[in-house]
Amino acid sequence: MRPATSETSGSVLPASGALPPGTGSATAANQPRPQLSTLDTIALVVGLVIGAGIFSAPALVAGNAATPGHMLMAWVFGGLLSLVGAMCYAELATAHPHAGGDYHYLRLAFGDKVSFLFAWARLTIIPTGSIALLGYVFGDYASQVVSIGPYSSAVYAAVMVVVLTAINIVGLKSGKWTQNLLTLLEVGGVVLIIVAGLLLSPAEAPAAPATTSTAPAVTQWGLVLIFVMLTYGGWNEAAYVSAEVIGPRRTLPLALFWSLCIVTALYLLVNLAYLNGLGMSGMAGSSAVAADTMRALVGPQGAGWISTLIAISALTSANATILTGARTNYAFGRDTPMFRALGVWNTGKGAPVNALLAQGAIALGLVLLGAVTRSGFATMVEYTAPVFWLFFVLTGIALFVLRRRMPDLPRRFKVPLYPLTPLVFCASSGYLLYASLVHTGIGALVGLGVLASGAVLLLFRGPSSTTADADHGA
Repeated sequence: MRPATSETSGSVLPASGALPPGTGSATAANQPRPQLSTLDTIALVVGLVIGAGIFSAPALVAGNAATPGHMLMAWVFGGLLSLVGAMCYAELATAHPHAGGDYHYLRLAFGDKVSFLFAWARLTIIPTGSIALLGYVFGDYASQVVSIGPYSSAVYAAVMVVVLTAINIVGLKSGKWTQNLLTLLEVGGVVLIIVAGLLLSPAEAPAAPATTSTAPAVTQWGLVLIFVMLTYGGWNEAAYVSAEVIGPRRTLPLALFWSLCIVTALYLLVNLAYLNGLGMSGMAGSSAVAADTMRALVGPQGAGWISTLIAISALTSANATILTGARTNYAFGRDTPMFRALGVWNTGKGAPVNALLAQGAIALGLVLLGAVTRSGFATMVEYTAPVFWLFFVLTGIALFVLRRRMPDLPRRFKVPLYPLTPLVFCASSGYLLYASLVHTGIGALVGLGVLASGAVLLLFRGPSSTTADADHGA
């Protein structure tokens, strides 16, 4: 996944479509044009979903599953749940195509207050949590190459946040190669592990690390699904390019279906490779499961190579998240007088410097939180998960609201088996919201506290600088 938000696609702009100064108004010439084919969209979604999480989350899944069968079943079930959600988003995206994605649907269905909270979550929880999470993936795997002490992962994560934020502030643009390189590195790493794991056998029987805890007698399905669904996250980002898809009624649902089938197959195969290389207990006790698998199968050289590849992959994902997340916050500042300071575009740097600084400071605070808990990756999952699933529930409900409110709106794609499919999506998201509250620790409490502070800010918020835009289902 692009964790928590993944957030490595185009930024989620408020309905005003706020633009940097000098770019002109949102005229028809500046509107997105259909240019993405089915194959283009499949490649985009696969690249969005397969992120650094698949190199870390499987260890946490294994640690909370009672049997290998339950672990593998969870990955298949995660793919099915993602497909159900994707069909709901396909209807919303084709009926209401807009660069704002979730923000737009929530605003249409529930108004400015709910969309404000979503934008607040984007500012303080979702992209920033993803940046810190990616920092810990980078730190865990960089520490496999060169460890710098007991807080090695946290130090690497903090340095990553500072350096990448500084690079974006001085105006060094990542360019189009970022997404392509990211996808190549991540998918290539997954395929390499699958080939090695399924074709090779460890020189010795997999042995559990000394830190491995006893496997649970009963699978903790709530925790297992939280980590699985985190790794599947990112398919909803396709909503942000819905206006750029050729023939969206057919293309978007097909692309979502086939991309999730591809991702599910890859995730199942890579977990079989991990299982072959380390065994269940070895997976559960690993802080860098991909590196440990390659070490068991091809020796230290393989572990170092894959660790370097994954660390670079996490850096690339984090850079894209920093770039797009700051532009989301810039647009939020343009539309919200209370956060006007974020809506300043530095023409000399060609970047929203204030938004980048605020985002970097929040991400560094989250890295510190992960260091205090001594479980950085898991803490960042806890921090983002309740808020992530809360807004998924609301987006599912928005589908029902908009069908009732706009019964005559042409819907280019209708979710199959309505109302059963969106009910399953809302129920599963609701269960994962419940599980993320019941089964997680301090990270979840901090995340909810930050969201609650946004609700308090609503009491002092001035009038929005925009009005809700009309939706013609174009």
